[in-house]
Amino acid sequence: MLGRSLDLLSAFRAGEPEVSLAELSRRSGVAKPTALRLLRELTDHSFVERTPGGYRLGLRLFELGQTVPRQRDLQESAMPILTDLHEATRETVHLAVADGADVVYLQKLAVAGSPRIPSRLGGRMPAHCTGVGQALLAFGPATVLDAVLERGLTRSAPRSLTAPGLLRTRLDRIRERGWVEEYEESAPGVACVAAPVLGPDGVALAAISITGWANRFAPVRVAPAVRTAASGLSRLLGGPPARAR
Repeated sequence: MLGRSLDLLSAFRAGEPEVSLAELSRRSGVAKPTALRLLRELTDHSFVERTPGGYRLGLRLFELGQTVPRQRDLQESAMPILTDLHEATRETVHLAVADGADVVYLQKLAVAGSPRIPSRLGGRMPAHCTGVGQALLAFGPATVLDAVLERGLTRSAPRSLTAPGLLRTRLDRIRERGWVEEYEESAPGVACVAAPVLGPDGVALAAISITGWANRFAPVRVAPAVRTAASGLSRLLGGPPARAR
C-alpha cells in the first residue's frame, strides 16, 4: 500500500492546480477504487487536499520537505552566496543537487526579463541537459553517470547531447576547466555557466549556475563569479575549492 501511495503522490506534476481521480489512476497505474481509498487516507493526513475537480498536493509534504537535513543545510549555507552572485550579475542563479539521472533545484533566484527557463524550485531536469547537471556528472561519483547513461540521453532542446561519447568528452573537458559552459541544451535561447560545490572528499555535493539569454551571454565574464561562489560554498561545507582536477 505504501508503494501505491507513493505512486499516486508521484503522479502530480508542477503547475497543475488539481488532478482528477481518473487521471491520477491512469498516471500511477493504481486501480481507481484503490486510488480513491488511498487518496482519502492521504487527505486525512494532509498529504493531499480535496478540490472541486480532484486533488492537489497538501501542505504536509511541503513541511516535510523543509526538514530534509541535506536540503536545509545546503540552502542555509548557500543563500548569502547565491544572493551576492545574483545581485552582482543580475542574472538568474540556481542551486541544484543530483538525484538519480536528474537534477533537483533547491534554489532559484530569477530576474525580470530573463529567458523562459524550464526550471523551478523543487523541480527536476535531466542531468545531461543542464549546466548544473553536467557539473555534477563531471565531479560526481561514477554511479550518477551510470544512471544517466542507463536511462538514455533524451533530447530536451535541439542542442541537447544525446550521444554517450560526446557526453563523456564534454565531462572530461569540464574536469579540466573546473566549470561548465552550456548553450541551448536545456531550452532554446538559454545559456548558462555552472560550477560544482565539492564536499570533503572532493566529490560534488551540489552545483551553482548563472543562466541568461544565449545571444548576449558572456561565459568568460561570469565564469569567475560562478567558480568563486561554488568555491566559497565548498569551503563552508568542509570541502576544497571548486577547481579542475
